[in-house]
Amino acid sequence: MTLSRQVTAPGMLAEYEAFAELIEGLSDEQWATPSRCAGWRVADVAGHVVGQLTDVVQLRLDGLGTPEATDREVAERRGRGAGELMGELRGAIKAAAEMAAAFDDDAWERPIDANVPGTLGAGVEALWFDTFVHADDIRDALGMPSVESDGLLAAASHIADALTEHGWGPAELRLGKIGTFGVSGGGGKLVEADPFEFVMAASGRSDPSKLGLDETVNIYR
Repeated sequence: MTLSRQVTAPGMLAEYEAFAELIEGLSDEQWATPSRCAGWRVADVAGHVVGQLTDVVQLRLDGLGTPEATDREVAERRGRGAGELMGELRGAIKAAAEMAAAFDDDAWERPIDANVPGTLGAGVEALWFDTFVHADDIRDALGMPSVESDGLLAAASHIADALTEHGWGPAELRLGKIGTFGVSGGGGKLVEADPFEFVMAASGRSDPSKLGLDETVNIYR
């Protein structure tokens, strides 16, 4: 179940602000560092995150989130430095904040667009999730410690919904301090795990067997 508008909209904006601070001032060497995202350098991870928000605020929504759209976002920004991308991101954050201020609860529950699956709320939550995990991809590449921010809540909620769409479960995810999330109606299998470790496993970034799970928990499988 998607988080409320009052939680998700400001949380998403704060996550993008934190992402801008993360990439600000990265050296050329850091920018070119390979990441755990196959074939992507730190620059490519940032290019996707920035490009995706730019696509959203420009209402370029067709295929958003697909490999084709993601590859385009990266390709369009290849060769740009951290400072240039940060400038684009700051502008997109400002536009996103203006859009978010116009949302009401009714709009939050409606489809984003006739050609885009899911509700507006689910789409904003997915942006928050994506930015949170990609920020960790960059920190991982650069040997920085992970940051367990409020983005964990959005990530767990998004993953629970994605697993439901994939027909995984029924299950109940008990993820420590961030709470319990039902998959496919809840009940069934009980999964108790550290929230960060679960998000990493369910997003394909770590071995799920360490949590007693198999590859079917990976929402990108």
